[in-house]
Formats: sequence, C-alpha cells, structure tokens
Amino acid sequence: MGTDRSGGRASDGARLSAPPVGRVYGRRRGRRLKGKKAELLDSRLGSLAIDLPEPNRALNVQALFEPPRQAVWLEIGFGGGEHLAAQAAAHPEIGFIGCEPFINGVSNLLLLLDEGEIGNVRIFSEDARLVLQRLPPASIQRAFLLFPDPWPKRRHQERRFVTPEGLDLLANCLADEAELRVATDHRALGEWMQERLAEHFAFRLSDRADERPAGWASTRYESKAIAAGRQPIYLSYRRVRRSAGAKDAPDG
Repeated sequence: MGTDRSGGRASDGARLSAPPVGRVYGRRRGRRLKGKKAELLDSRLGSLAIDLPEPNRALNVQALFEPPRQAVWLEIGFGGGEHLAAQAAAHPEIGFIGCEPFINGVSNLLLLLDEGEIGNVRIFSEDARLVLQRLPPASIQRAFLLFPDPWPKRRHQERRFVTPEGLDLLANCLADEAELRVATDHRALGEWMQERLAEHFAFRLSDRADERPAGWASTRYESKAIAAGRQPIYLSYRRVRRSAGAKDAPDG
C-alpha cells in the first residue's frame, strides 16, 4: 500500500489507506453467463460503456446522453442493478452513471435496461474511483452508495470505499447541496461510514432512518438483509456549499 495518506484509523488505532486506484478487490465474475445476459454483454455493453478521456482531461458528462439530461446521478457499486434501473425508469429526465466491476452484476443490469426499454444509463465496469477522478467539479447532482461490501476483517478494512480519499473524490464531483445516499445492514460498517463522513469537511448529515425512505428503490441486498433479520440503516448527506473562491479541499 505504501505510505498512508488517508488519516483513517481502524478501531485499534492502526492507520489505513485507500487501495491503489485501478485495483479492484473481490470477484470480477461469478457463474458463467448464458442466454440473454451473455448476448447483451456482447451487443449492448459497448454502446453504454463509458470510455475515459485522455489523461488529465475531464469527462464530458452531458455528452454521454442523447438527448442531454437535466442532471446526472451516480451509483457506486450498483450490484445487480435493481436500484439503478428502478431510479432510471422513474426519472427519465436524469442521466445515470453506474459503476460496478462485477461483470455478472453488469449483465443483470443490461437485462433490466433491455426489458424496461431504459435508455438513460451509462456503465463504467471498472474501479469507480477511475471515473470519479475524471468527473468535472460539481457535475453530479446525486450519488448512491448502497449496501457496499463491509470488508469486516480488520486487515481488509482499507478496501472500503468510504475513506478520506474516496470522500475527497465525491466531494469534488458533487454539486453544492447534492445528496449522497448511503445504506448498509452491517452495523460496524455503518458506524465506520458515519464517523468518516462526520469528519469530512464537505458532508453534513441530513437524515438517518431505520426504514427505507420514500423515493429509495429497493435492492436485492436489502431484501436479503431484512429476510436474515438484519436491520439496515439509511443515511442522507448533503454536499456542503463551496465558499466563493475556495479550494475544493482544505490544505494540510
């Protein structure tokens, strides 16, 4: 991992850092794909996939969608795509960017988009931080981080997305007052994320609920958690307004 630059700490005080950008932890593939899902990976993913621009150039977010959309929302780790597809169907005026390296999840999303004739989703099937680094400042009006892998073992906690580095990337691309929705059924991860977000200069908690709020689409992972008797928590944050002429992150 090299020198830690995050300032994050595990419960025993050990310093943690974000994983190297571009390195994806966890499985990339599950069961062998067959039938319609396999066909859609070949026929549809290419037209929906996001190609990053040359180094040091920002991604033209609105150019991803034809016609251009009123706003762009982002989901980090969309899993099986149920939430992303439901949000996109409910908000055709919005463009959606979904990030998910697990190819079986990507194929499931493609199936949902095909069945629902949903055309306002674009997909990045690599490390989400790669695209976050290329998003222009204040270009995203809402972001979702729902039921991420908790990486519960202490030696794996550095693999979590909610670190100072990850939050810095989100803070840069979120518009002022943009909403960040976070959910988990893992108590320790929930506490971890709330601590990291409370420490970060760019986020303020606007709501905390033990029942899924109105407007939050369900996910497969949420259903599994509830069926197993685990109580999810649902957190809403707002991106703090930038001061005129201020840098996007504090010095130091």
